Amino acid sequence: MAHNPLIAIVGRPNVGKSTFFNRMLKNRKAIVDSQEGVTRDRIYGTIDWAGYPLEFVDTGGYIPDDMDVLNAAVRKQAQAAIEEAEIILFMVDGRVPPTSSDSLLAQFVRESGKPHLLAVNKCDSLIHDDQCYLYYELGFEKVLPISALHGRLTGDLLDVIIETLKLDQKIYSDKNQKVLRLAIVGMPNVGKSSLTNALLKKEQTIVTPIAGTTRDSIDTSLRWYGKDIILVDTAGLRKKSKVEDNIEYYSNVRTHQAISRADVVLVMLDASKGVMKQDKTIARNVIQKGKGLVLVVNKWDLIKKDTNTAKEFEIEITKQFKILGNYPTLFISALTKQRVSKVLDIVWNVYQSRQQKIITKDLNSWLEKINRIKAPPAPKGKEIKIKFMTQVHLSPPIFACFCNYPQLIPAFYQRFFENQFRESFNFDGVPLIFSFRKK
Repeated sequence: MAHNPLIAIVGRPNVGKSTFFNRMLKNRKAIVDSQEGVTRDRIYGTIDWAGYPLEFVDTGGYIPDDMDVLNAAVRKQAQAAIEEAEIILFMVDGRVPPTSSDSLLAQFVRESGKPHLLAVNKCDSLIHDDQCYLYYELGFEKVLPISALHGRLTGDLLDVIIETLKLDQKIYSDKNQKVLRLAIVGMPNVGKSSLTNALLKKEQTIVTPIAGTTRDSIDTSLRWYGKDIILVDTAGLRKKSKVEDNIEYYSNVRTHQAISRADVVLVMLDASKGVMKQDKTIARNVIQKGKGLVLVVNKWDLIKKDTNTAKEFEIEITKQFKILGNYPTLFISALTKQRVSKVLDIVWNVYQSRQQKIITKDLNSWLEKINRIKAPPAPKGKEIKIKFMTQVHLSPPIFACFCNYPQLIPAFYQRFFENQFRESFNFDGVPLIFSFRKK
């Protein structure tokens, strides 16, 4: 994937960074709330402005010298964004005079040696633009009033960014390029962010023992053996009845959206807790949406093992949720990196299986064989004949099966039909849909 100019949005908490980020992307990618400290990790998004692709990275509120574990981690993420950016957009709240935190952060931005701009946010009308004069004391050459909420003067700001970057030619990305979207989901504190960092081989997302550290769904591009993957770390999913506030509610919404947009989903379990009811709910949701699924059992380093421990765990999983027997299971430790290298191999196999097309001739040869092995039952004395079969959709695979009495085919025969089909064709990790239709 082509490299686009990266603009890091930094500032103290609640100055409007995420509001501006969402305004640029024209969707609510980052969670916005009046409560301070909602954004924690680096969140990326790409826009096209007058033919120039620009990539923004939203960061958490920067609080200098705060020793709190979470604030220190947020600060580290903001510093990482500054280091990798081509230009820094320092944002302040124009409704109040510069604070000591603004001054310290301004000094840090200047000392980075990167090109930088100062955006004075919350200048919602012309009469508020005079607020910019207060901020010249921070020593920035370019001070621009904007309103992220209303979009006022944001276009002018983008023009200045392009001018500062000295972009002299327009770059068009290849929209037809195939990219695998991989979402990592699970209950809070099962190790999703730890696995994301292990796969990326860098500290991309914040990891702490505090459940619910990740709030947004965080997209990160990854190049793996010449293949492009977008890795999506998500917030932990709890039962609806356990959701405590608006921020967690919107985190859950983002996670469900990430599942809907994904090609393959890693459903993570905590090995020390076993299979929980919520784990089954999450897996069922992924399967119902037709996404490829890989079950990842994390924290395997904490389990006392013998030769059959993994096999017994798999048996227990399928005993509690039989359908998961059709999906690959991998036992890992994101902390020690045990078997982490195998994750993307399995994911890519599932991704390819989900896209495969079985020719009609092969499907009907298989159908003839199945009818000989075990013909459908004859409920109410009516003989059911499945006469023709064809694949009508990819990703997920959907097969139309034409017969005389589709509404009479019992559930047990449909399960037998799918199990036999999976034994003949490689769809490991992929939900299959059989649409029995009137001939």
